[in-house]
Amino acid sequence: MIKGFDFEHDGRTFSCCVEAPLKSRPEKWWWFRVSTDDRHRYAPFEAAASDTRANVEKRILAYYASLLAARARPAATPWRRSAVTPTVPAPAIVANLGATTAAVVAAVPAAIEAAAIAE
Repeated sequence: MIKGFDFEHDGRTFSCCVEAPLKSRPEKWWWFRVSTDDRHRYAPFEAAASDTRANVEKRILAYYASLLAARARPAATPWRRSAVTPTVPAPAIVANLGATTAAVVAAVPAAIEAAAIAE
């Protein structure tokens, strides 16, 4: 198994090492820090005897790119409603209202404009 190493990518220095997450657990994980983020360190995957520097770098970069993409997305809120797209075009709706209702709907913009001028 390879030991810890540093590498650079896109102006960032990644410092990688293998550690056990807890003293009571025997498995070891790849941990890394990024030079542009001094508050966090990450343990994205378990270390294996077959790990090479190249495949560890590739996996860390993929994990970090995914992390940055997730951070860039807007936060999902449970009460946010998606836009409702009408299934029938507006002219067809007005045509099906009947002559009297259609005349009222057509007159609304003119009535609003007249009220605004009167003020």
